[in-house]
Amino acid sequence: MFAGVTYRAALGRGGVRADKQEGDGATPAAVMPLRRIFYRADRVAKPRSLLPAEPTARTDGWCDDSGHSAYNTRVTLPFEARHETLWRDDPLYDICAVLGWNDAPVVRGRGSAIFLHAARPDYAPTEGCVALALGDVLEVLAAGLLRVHVVP
Repeated sequence: MFAGVTYRAALGRGGVRADKQEGDGATPAAVMPLRRIFYRADRVAKPRSLLPAEPTARTDGWCDDSGHSAYNTRVTLPFEARHETLWRDDPLYDICAVLGWNDAPVVRGRGSAIFLHAARPDYAPTEGCVALALGDVLEVLAAGLLRVHVVP
């Protein structure tokens, strides 16, 4: 639910957990601030939002290797440690808002790469992110909301 409006969402394949850990596939049970937006400028327009937004590059990644010093931060590809690629062939990250999970400060193993992004057409579970229909993602970002609240 965002600003009193309920949206259909896909959450992590591991459920919703207060004790989120790297690799468990769970969505954190938390109030998470929206930090910034990445978008595929070759596919979508810059979304309306109060958040900073920048186009995704083919070399953008996100480190999810809890043993690496860049854990849970944006990295440039190629990258030697385990990571996610933000420039995807599918449309899931055409608009990708970074959620403030485990980033102030980063705690190794507490979970990484938690985003608000587009859901698959069948709303299949995510790896821990919050996924909505693309139109709903755009609506949430345009509404000026600065936090996402996920409860079990």
